[in-house]
Parts: sequence; C-alpha cells; structure tokens
Amino acid sequence: MDYKQTALDILKAVGGRENLVSAAHCATRLRLVIADNAKCDKKAVENVDGVKGVFEASGQLQIIIGTGTVNKVYDEFVAAAGIEAATTAEVKQAAASKAPWYKQAIKTLGDVFVPIIPAIVASGLLMGLLEGFANVFPGLTENGTYTIIHLFSNAAFTFLPILIGTSAAKVFGGNQYLGAVIGMIMIHPDLVNAWNVATAAEIPTAEAWFGLYSIDLVGYQGHVIPVIIAVWVMCFIEKRLHKIVPEMIDLFVTPLVSVVVTGYLTLTVIGPVFGQVENWVLDAVQALIGLPFGLGSALCGAIYAPTVVAGVHHMYNALEAGMLSATGFDTWMPIASAANVAQGAAALAFALRTRDAKLKNMAFPASLSAFLGITEPAIFGVNMRFFKPFVAGILGGAAGALVAGWLHVSSTAYGITGVFGILITTHNLPQYLLSIAVAFAVAFLVTMLIYRDDKKETANHG
Repeated sequence: MDYKQTALDILKAVGGRENLVSAAHCATRLRLVIADNAKCDKKAVENVDGVKGVFEASGQLQIIIGTGTVNKVYDEFVAAAGIEAATTAEVKQAAASKAPWYKQAIKTLGDVFVPIIPAIVASGLLMGLLEGFANVFPGLTENGTYTIIHLFSNAAFTFLPILIGTSAAKVFGGNQYLGAVIGMIMIHPDLVNAWNVATAAEIPTAEAWFGLYSIDLVGYQGHVIPVIIAVWVMCFIEKRLHKIVPEMIDLFVTPLVSVVVTGYLTLTVIGPVFGQVENWVLDAVQALIGLPFGLGSALCGAIYAPTVVAGVHHMYNALEAGMLSATGFDTWMPIASAANVAQGAAALAFALRTRDAKLKNMAFPASLSAFLGITEPAIFGVNMRFFKPFVAGILGGAAGALVAGWLHVSSTAYGITGVFGILITTHNLPQYLLSIAVAFAVAFLVTMLIYRDDKKETANHG
C-alpha cells in the first residue's frame, strides 16, 4: 500500500486543502472536519486504495482504514495538506462548532452524561446481579454481606446530582467542585427526600423572593435536567465574576457569590420549573413505552436508528439517567439494544448477499461493532448507503422493541447495549435475549429477501 498516494487521493476527494477544517485519527479511522460537504466526493473516497468504508457522524467524515495503517496514512495526509496534527478532542470541537444550535445542545447532554457512565454501570451491574441472585436464593437478602453490597449498588443513583454537577461544570468551563456543591445543595439532608414525599407526615415550606410565594423544601433526587441547568447558570456567573472581580479577592468573592446566587435560584426557580418539565417528559416517554401490546416501544425502536443518523441520539443519555434515578430501571435501553442489533443484522445479511469483496470486508466488522453497541460503521458505512438494509434494520428494531415493551424488559444501568447488555438485564435476561433475537431475525431475513446487488454499484466498489 502506498500511504502517500492514499493520503493524496483522500485529500483530493474531500475537496482539497481549502475544504479541510481539521484532521485527526483514532485506532482505525481518519477523522476529518470539512468546510463544505457538497465539495466532498464520498464515492471517490470509498474507492481510494486502502479505504474500507466511509461514514459521517457527529459532524465528522470518518474514513475507515484499519489498525496499524491509519496512523501512517494520517502522517502523509497532514504533510500533504500542510496542516497541523490535531487530537480527536480538537476535531470533535471543530465539528461541534459547525452543528446547528439544537445539535450542539444535545451533544452537550452527551458530554455531561458519558463521563459518568462507568459509575452508572458499576452501580447498575451490582443492582442487577444482586436482584438476580436474590431471586434464585431468597434467603440471601438476610445476609449481612448482601446488605453491605446492596448499599453500594444504589450509591451512584442516590448521589447522581453530585456526579452530574461535577461533570456539567467541567463541560461548561466552571469549577468542578462548585458544580458538585450545587448538586449537594439539591439533595441536602435538610430537604425532604423526593422519594419519601408520598409518606412524609408534613412537607416544610419556606417563603421565597421576599414573600412573593412559598416553596416546598423537597430535594431533587431522581432529577437530572434541573441540575444541568443550575450548573450552567453557576458557570455563567462564575466566569463573568472572574473577569470583573479583582484578582486579590477573586478566590473568596467568586465562589461565594456563585454558590449563593445559584443555590437560591436553584431552589426557588430552576428546580421547581425544570423539575416539573422533566417529570412531564419522563411521564410522556413512559406512557409511550407503556402503550398496550408494546406498540409504543415498537415506534421508539423504529425511530432510534434515524435519530442516530440525525445525530440527536445523545439526548437519550439524559432520558435514561432520569429513568434510573427516578425508578431504578431503564426501559429505554432494551429498545436501543433491539435497534442496534437489528442494524448489525442487516449489515451482516448485506455482507453475505453482496458479491463485492471490498464491501464484504467492510460490512462484516461493521456488523460486529453494532452487535457490541456501536452502530455508526454499520449505519453510515453500509446500511444507509444501500438503503434497503437500513429499512430492514428499522423493521427489525421495531420488532425487537415490540417484544421488549410487551414483556416489560428493563435494565439497571445505561451505556451498554447489544450483546453486553446481558450484564445489566440479569433480572429479566430471557426476555431481553428474546427481544434482541427477534430484532436480529427480522432485520436479517428482510435484508436477505429485499436486497440484491446492483451491478453498477458493485462495479463502482470493485
């Protein structure tokens, strides 16, 4: 393989140096941000020697080259383009700046929730495993060790506002520890625990804004959006104060004012307003998923892949975190799993159907990636390009989600889908396996039935 020629061919196909904003690479892909998509010839990129696939995701043109090769092509590409090497984080930032405001907002949600996934997964796995063992050995719940470990299992959900506050402050450019303090304020022990409101003998109140109205002194356990809004306000105030407060007193004045003002706004305005909005959203989604015979779940399973194409699927992180924090179970994860597995099955069927060796070599690993929860290579590299597999994947996702909704499948964490989803669905594992099996079967069979190689398309990729 001529790495320099490959780099030159890619550069020419994407519109040359003047159409290039930024470039980086990961383990397998060249990640480019281009100025004008209309000037990029994706077909030409796909036909470059060494390129195994091309797809667009999160505002980036991602060119699959392969481990051990992509870095060599990247070095030649940067030299040919006459640009400085960039990190993947810098490329993501450049891509995000080009996106519409609503996509930037949704990406921000993802940036807040993705870093705390390990904590959610750890707690969710413990919760699921403990419940699974307790179902098999009922007497286990009386064991002291079980009691101690059970305490661990819900720690991340109990103190979720603190995790969110810390992560959000980092995303918004503020002090992470002040963000944590805002999260602490929202679940302070002096407030009535939100999960105990129904059984509380009396809910204390306090006058707000000089007696204009009263607020209930209730915590925000189970809420995520009010925390994010509150921390955004705190960071806004903090950054402005850093600019105007003299340096010699900045250390004292800025944190004090930021916390006091934000804390008061949070308990009197932000919390009550956005807490209610979040309740309405969660209730609406739960009502949709809970429609009789799994019909609502089927609809959600059908639209999941198109939202990935639109780049707005990061919003589901906030939805799932809200579900877990409020109820302890996530009914969206099985729907997402069905949709992801279905797209993988469609890509697998395409790989078996096509006679093009290059397309086969791209579709097989893309399908495996989808089964493990990463669908972009399958969706953008295969299914959307040939469309019929994408439609089959949508049908498979709807069918699998229908079963998941009908059988009330749920998980105890988010951030894991597909095959690895079995780790967080131990409490209803047979139902989960059935839902993804149905998703696989429908998408695979429909693709095998409706897809046929187009001679011209095959020739273009041969």
